[in-house]
Amino acid sequence: MEQPDEPTSRGALSGCLVADFSRVLAGPLSTMLLGDLGATVVKVEHSRGDDTRQWGPPFKDGESTYFLSVNRNKRSVVLDLSTDEGAADARRLAARATVLVENFRPGRLAAFGLAYGQITSANPGLVYCSISGFGGPGTPGADLAGYDFVVQAMSGLMDITGPPGGPPAKVGVAVVDVLTGLYATIGILAALGARRVSGLGQLVEVNLMSSALASLVNQASAYLNTGTVPHAMGNRHPSITPYETLATMDGVLAVAVGNDGQFRALCRALGAEALAGDERFATNAARVAHRDALAALLEERLAIRPAAEWMGLLGAAGVPCGPVNDLAAAFADASRLGLDVVVEQPGAEGDVLTVANPLGLSTTPVAYRRPPPPLGHDTDEVLAWLRTPRPAAPLGPG
Repeated sequence: MEQPDEPTSRGALSGCLVADFSRVLAGPLSTMLLGDLGATVVKVEHSRGDDTRQWGPPFKDGESTYFLSVNRNKRSVVLDLSTDEGAADARRLAARATVLVENFRPGRLAAFGLAYGQITSANPGLVYCSISGFGGPGTPGADLAGYDFVVQAMSGLMDITGPPGGPPAKVGVAVVDVLTGLYATIGILAALGARRVSGLGQLVEVNLMSSALASLVNQASAYLNTGTVPHAMGNRHPSITPYETLATMDGVLAVAVGNDGQFRALCRALGAEALAGDERFATNAARVAHRDALAALLEERLAIRPAAEWMGLLGAAGVPCGPVNDLAAAFADASRLGLDVVVEQPGAEGDVLTVANPLGLSTTPVAYRRPPPPLGHDTDEVLAWLRTPRPAAPLGPG
């Protein structure tokens, strides 16, 4: 019998030093993920700190909960890049780094000697990740500020979100920033993989607009291949039915029927077997063409029982369904299902809670070594290490 892998105390990215010159969400999310995987992350901040330190309420022990969400497993160093000393220390960090992540306006870091071409002559193995709103230096969109809300609007995401015929609506979190951070992480990991073979780093570029469009998947494909311009449909799916929220006796239930077999199971559970034989509903394409009539008939049956009772009946029949939770209920459900989704770490002023990294790695599991740092908490330690020409030991992950 094959034995399970034995976990190790070394993370997958142990020994990797990340110079984090990013702020707000996309970059900090990416560098936090690298830190969870074992990298040593040095977060470089100006004297006011990352913008999100002021984004509140809510605050936890004086720190913005927004900042806390994406900055664990990092050291905080305050550097003034506009001074010769600050820029020199930043270049020292970049010269020793394995990975550098930045989301300054395209071309801005060149003034401090921190542009990709300026650093790689001294550090050819550096993986340099540049995150922008609409493209890098030399592109028409280079000077445009990249904010998630604006990109949600410009990418078409807002136009396909919200109730039918209603005003455009943003997603409830900065989802484009999150997706861009994930794409950045994938690019960094790919570049690190290539570096193992060539010994050389490379430039990784990702922007919010391209990430948003790539993340529209089936909706973008429908437009590109057929010219179909999708619009908001509320909780309905453009290509599958029933795949929506349906009213019950006491509330709504999310029902996700992905194939004809599941539809037949739904009809049996509802005591409405005749619907499965109705030619209007016999196939998914037919159901999509008659979605309004089908929804009305399904809700007629669902109205005789409360949502919780239907969940049990439909779940037993193999029909994917679930409640429409608020966040409190969502975390409670995750706990009930045995998912370990909350990380508790001792902070400077009290315990800090963050959402656990969803990755499960059998031999190099993610680790939570440091809570999100107070501004400048590690400046002295890091600068002493950087200003030592040949430090006796690397700057460990902590």
